[in-house]
Amino acid sequence: MDASGFRAMKREERSYRRSLKNAALGIVAILPMMLGIVGLVGIFRAFITREMLASLFTGHAVHDTLIGTLAGMIAVGQALVSYVLGGELLGQGVSLYAVAAFILAWVTLGVVQLPLEAEVFGIRFMLLRNLLAFLFTIVTAVASVWSAQWLT
Repeated sequence: MDASGFRAMKREERSYRRSLKNAALGIVAILPMMLGIVGLVGIFRAFITREMLASLFTGHAVHDTLIGTLAGMIAVGQALVSYVLGGELLGQGVSLYAVAAFILAWVTLGVVQLPLEAEVFGIRFMLLRNLLAFLFTIVTAVASVWSAQWLT
């Protein structure tokens, strides 16, 4: 290897180390807020039971879709957990509209992570993304139920 190749390799190594350092500093800066989100999710899970969620739904499509979206937005979590919870809600007689909206909102929306999202991506982006996600959650839930009813 000649001297110019060696210098280029050293320059790339410094650039790589600088990028790695910046990424680590970014993670450290966000870590307190991420820990706060984890804590809030734990608190929501402790205080919002499955029975409380089932008592919110009336059987009316529009009402259940809106309540399902709002409940899923508040009780954020992992997708796998939402499927199990959705099955439990269906078993307790909650409408498919509510369960579909709940699962979609559970995964795509979340009040808990709004501060982190606003800090990382900006308030305008956070508001626009969540407004669109809210609207499309309702549309997708209704379309899913209609298509499921059409297929059966």
